[in-house]
Amino acid sequence: MSGGLDSQLAVRVLQEAGAEVEGVCFETPFFSSAAARRAAAALGVKLHVIDFTEDECRLIENPPHGFGGAMNPCIDCHATMIRRAGELMVSLGYDFVATGEVLNQRPMSQNRQSLGVVAKTSGLEGRLVRPLCAQLLEPTIPEQEGKLDRSKLLGLSGRRREPQFELAKKYGVVDYPSPAGGCKLTEKGFGHRLKDLLDHEGLGNRRLVELLLIARRFRFPDGTGVILGRDASENATLKECENLGTLIYPVNCPGPTALVPSVSSSEALAKVAALVAAWSKHDQLQTAIVTNVGEVPPPYDRAPFLPYQIL
Repeated sequence: MSGGLDSQLAVRVLQEAGAEVEGVCFETPFFSSAAARRAAAALGVKLHVIDFTEDECRLIENPPHGFGGAMNPCIDCHATMIRRAGELMVSLGYDFVATGEVLNQRPMSQNRQSLGVVAKTSGLEGRLVRPLCAQLLEPTIPEQEGKLDRSKLLGLSGRRREPQFELAKKYGVVDYPSPAGGCKLTEKGFGHRLKDLLDHEGLGNRRLVELLLIARRFRFPDGTGVILGRDASENATLKECENLGTLIYPVNCPGPTALVPSVSSSEALAKVAALVAAWSKHDQLQTAIVTNVGEVPPPYDRAPFLPYQIL
């Protein structure tokens, strides 16, 4: 249950078809559970929130079905979520897992072949119901057993949203996010950051993964990475992460905090100090004093560092 319009409609269609429904959503630094929490409250259904960060990082490191247009292992992500939901299904004594997917709504991840791959890979083939397009798919086990009234399921297909908007009016669903976006992994710019972290520090440290959401990024030719705060809030967040590496920030003028997860050499540290000084508001100061390094004389020129900036 993403909290989007389709997943909310799926709940209402299932309830009309005689099913008792509980929601399951997943959260990582790449996507939030906020919309699902709001939707579940509005629909009056119980919601199970599952931390999916470790699962997602493993899939990014090794996506069996590859990536989409960015660093998004959508097919494997969906299959793993459904597998995890299936484990919950068994423990709670339910009969099937359902999603709000619509056949051919998304050309890569919701075509007939992809839906079949997800069902098979998740291990829930026969017990994975897509109530919004079920009449265009093979009957599932709960339908065949008479536990779910197939005649009350729908046969939606394609990218047109008008049928969903009409259903939203019918069911009184008024709060739902735009169907586009929501997952940072589908954004190419964010994908550059993620790939850089994967190639250098790796995804083993959850806090470093979470920090991908903030700050500027630099990567020097020797491999030294720099996370540079853009405002007071980001600087404060980075200063809370001192255990992740070396902190560098100016002490005699306003300026950014830099977190360096791994310092390769004293020369690299000096470059980071110069970078911090260059982005500081030093005005007419002849020298910027930077903690952990000492004095950094001018010139404070950002240009030499821009070729190494990731984002």
